Amino acid sequence: MRTTTEPFRILTVCTGNICRSPMAERLLQSGLDQMAPGEFEVTSAGTGALVGSGIEPHVAGFVNIFGGNSEDFTSRQLTADILQGQDLVLALTRGHRSKIMELAPGLLRRTFTLRELARLLPLVDADPEAAAADRWKAAMSRALRLRSAHPAGPKEDDVVDPYRRSDDVYQQMVRELTPAVEELLAWERRYR
Repeated sequence: MRTTTEPFRILTVCTGNICRSPMAERLLQSGLDQMAPGEFEVTSAGTGALVGSGIEPHVAGFVNIFGGNSEDFTSRQLTADILQGQDLVLALTRGHRSKIMELAPGLLRRTFTLRELARLLPLVDADPEAAAADRWKAAMSRALRLRSAHPAGPKEDDVVDPYRRSDDVYQQMVRELTPAVEELLAWERRYR
């Protein structure tokens, strides 16, 4: 039986916190809010954040096109304090995952790259009667066990950084990031 609990807290992490992690944040939050208003809280931060900046304009356009809201965003630097209390941390590259582990080694079991979790989560079954937070916590534990059975390289795990690069690289970022976000949303949709 589902019960009301604290929101399940997800943090997305990239470098500048103006392209990849805000896009993942806003698309995840929008999709999860459509299914389960108030049950998830998605935020983001950067390992080398352009603190105080908004979402990069190209990326803001993509966020809006894909149904997210690019307004009222302010980039922030990743800190150990921000990592405290997160239920799931989604790094946009393996390098970001390493930085997260340096700041908060205790989050190892709750930290994946976005594309890694998107690859593993469809292999995980969950209790449809469980509250969302409980379902996701159990799923992360199962996904972690699958990590070594389904290894991948950086090309499968990382989302390219488009900042100040060509339109082709922005398009590549979209092709890498949006299907991964959709996999996570599709998994949650299975239990609704």
